[in-house]
Amino acid sequence: MERKFPRNLQLVLSGIIVILAGLFYGLHPSYVMPLTFKFEVEALALKNIFRAIMGIYLGLGIYWLMGAFRQELWKSATLCNVLFMGGIASGRLISLLWDGFGLPFFVAMVLELIFMVWGFYNLKAFKSYVGK
Repeated sequence: MERKFPRNLQLVLSGIIVILAGLFYGLHPSYVMPLTFKFEVEALALKNIFRAIMGIYLGLGIYWLMGAFRQELWKSATLCNVLFMGGIASGRLISLLWDGFGLPFFVAMVLELIFMVWGFYNLKAFKSYVGK
């Protein structure tokens, strides 16, 4: 019997979290950003940037959910997830070193590193399931 749920949990959780984060940042940045991060989003270009980021997050989150439920996409979705989580955590680490410590972003970085390591673990632990 295939152990499907534990293998897919990393993709399901990160997919849901990233989709929700994308919607949070992108649906109404002029309202959300001042409340959350204490800066105004008035320029059209900045609104476009936040909505473009929302699109990236939605696309990746949907792909990871598809990878959780379609065997042929699992490996590439997991690798994509590892690269995304590692990349965004690296950017947060650079910001932490360059700009200083911020607790919410530090917590996010730790969670992203956990998802990255979990994805690497899954790629190794479930190697026999790939391609079946």
